[in-house]
Amino acid sequence: MTVHSAGILLYRLRHPPVDGAAPEVEVMIAHMGGPFWASKDAAAWSIPKGEYDPENERACDAAFREFREELGVEPPEAPVAELGTFPYSSGKRVTVFVADGAVFTPPTDGFGEFEMEWPPRSGRSARFPEVDRAAWVTIAEAREKLVKGQRPALDALSERLREAGG
Repeated sequence: MTVHSAGILLYRLRHPPVDGAAPEVEVMIAHMGGPFWASKDAAAWSIPKGEYDPENERACDAAFREFREELGVEPPEAPVAELGTFPYSSGKRVTVFVADGAVFTPPTDGFGEFEMEWPPRSGRSARFPEVDRAAWVTIAEAREKLVKGQRPALDALSERLREAGG
């Protein structure tokens, strides 16, 4: 059975201080929470996203729900467009929506939480934030920080902005 996820990739155009230069694209990504990811940075960030059942929920609705659940805030009120569906090597499929997030300031707390057995095989459970921080980064930085399966979304965003003349 295929696992489906959906998320929202916010972007903004940062105008460089030099006149005539093209604006730099930044994306908002989130560092995954929990003990496994705590000391990792490369390939330890994600587009705010989560699983959904396509039989019971539309991908866009799931993307908005997961944004709220993971970050603890509403996404900005901006039009969203489907960027594409990207397969992971595991078979999971992630549908990514894109929106202009120029007015969005990533939260610093209030993130959603999950519960898991910790330490492993201890019989005790602990709660951890789904994400522990969110930040604006350049596309080049995001390419290093995002988990591998989400990196094609950066190419799709770059292509979409190029086609739009942005």
